[in-house]
Amino acid sequence: MKRFLLVAGILAGILSAAVLSSRPALAQQSKVGDWTIEKRTQDTHCNASRGYKDKEDENRDYVIVITYSEKAIVIVVIYDGWEWDKVGEILRADVGTDDADIMKKAKWEVMDKTTVRGIFEYDQSIMDRLSKAKRLTLDFEDDDEDSIEMQIPRAGEALAALKFCEENRK
Repeated sequence: MKRFLLVAGILAGILSAAVLSSRPALAQQSKVGDWTIEKRTQDTHCNASRGYKDKEDENRDYVIVITYSEKAIVIVVIYDGWEWDKVGEILRADVGTDDADIMKKAKWEVMDKTTVRGIFEYDQSIMDRLSKAKRLTLDFEDDDEDSIEMQIPRAGEALAALKFCEENRK
């Protein structure tokens, strides 16, 4: 009887390991307020993202995604009030927070009609300013109509969770 239980236990372990190894890896995910911190299987690095509707702006959707490595900081902004014409177009915008300028004339690439992406050389001072911010502003050159101000509450906590995710990603 003991041999039977031992063999059954070994077989169960082998079968469960085989089933688990045949499944695609699931995303590691956590929440910080309304921020989602995750390492998706198709991504190399972890992401911090937050989306919301702004009642003061015709209930429009705003989304921000932040990721970084030791080489770069990537910020993606989606705003359904934009209607960019040319995918791949490079725009210039001053980037700021509540009370501090982060970058002047930073390059942003149009990804689709409502999305821009900025890729910046890693700089800890940028991360520090973002972590203290409650708002992020993009002030596009010669185009006040497309300039926006996004709410990023609890950014410091979200970026701390992002750092933890990055340090522990598989």
